[in-house]
Amino acid sequence: MGKKAAIIKGDGTGPELVNAVLHVLRSCNSQTEMILCEAGSEQWEKHGGATYIPDSTMKLLEESDACYKGPTTTIPRPNAPRSVAVTIRQKFELYSNIRPIKTYDRLSPNKKLDFVCFREATEGLYAGIEFKISDDAAIAIRKTTRKGCQRIARSSFAWAKKYGLKKIFAITKRNILKETDGIFWSEVEKAVLDNPGIEVEEYYIDNMTQQLVKNPERFNNSVLLSTNLFMDIISECASGNIGSIGNVYSANIGDKYAMFEPAHGSSPKYTGLDKVNPTAAILSGAWMIEYLGEPQIRDAIFAATEQVINEGKYVTYDIGGNATTSKMAEVIAQIASQKLKK
Repeated sequence: MGKKAAIIKGDGTGPELVNAVLHVLRSCNSQTEMILCEAGSEQWEKHGGATYIPDSTMKLLEESDACYKGPTTTIPRPNAPRSVAVTIRQKFELYSNIRPIKTYDRLSPNKKLDFVCFREATEGLYAGIEFKISDDAAIAIRKTTRKGCQRIARSSFAWAKKYGLKKIFAITKRNILKETDGIFWSEVEKAVLDNPGIEVEEYYIDNMTQQLVKNPERFNNSVLLSTNLFMDIISECASGNIGSIGNVYSANIGDKYAMFEPAHGSSPKYTGLDKVNPTAAILSGAWMIEYLGEPQIRDAIFAATEQVINEGKYVTYDIGGNATTSKMAEVIAQIASQKLKK
């Protein structure tokens, strides 16, 4: 039986990016059944409800082997629903949000970066536990559990082992957040004992952002590991070093399910202009196909994308070209399908 993936079109530029992804995957003759569905603020504005994810979409997510999420918009109002990504991460316990950070030769001729960010994705400040205690004050709770910290620590060490990486940088603010980051750090220390040969160094979040600006190469061939909000900030800061947030792809992986998505937002001002960079969207889709058992397609798409970016002829405005979204996707699809035929 072939695998089944739910494909959320998303908001803003989401649908055109999803079209680009599907074109590339189908050109590579993927055997995965891909079913389009709706979720996000645009459909919520039309239909309302308590969540951005309609019941029909949630049912499809539950019946699929993995899902792909086009960029969605989260409205920053107190009465608006929780984000699509956070909802899916918490429902399916997708505790590892993984963002690889890798430079391209043409975009970063003087800087070579290659490391991966591991973010706990089910708790922390994203647990959404907030209280208004008066008209002038509110409290947010940073939920930290031993189980949550243990899962993300172990998965980051498993990645390091799998890819032969010898170092993990754990990012905390343990001098201030003694209890919550104390639990996180103790689980990192336990994981070290179970994984001899992998070294751990602790960085405080404020120093870490400085190092990513000043000397990001020091983190090459390592895993950066942290709690939900800290690693959201760190991975975004790291993204600034690789040419465009439009290049940053990501996965959210649990024990039994996974969601794949570009790391960037929905860019509503560019909706319908066929202008935005499809790199992160396409690479996230390729990663999903690998997860669903077609690694050769993933390899061909990654190689094709790297070739297109480094040649610089058919790339979008943000990475030095003037190609449309669909043209860049078309060229990646052609090269990837040729690689698979060899």
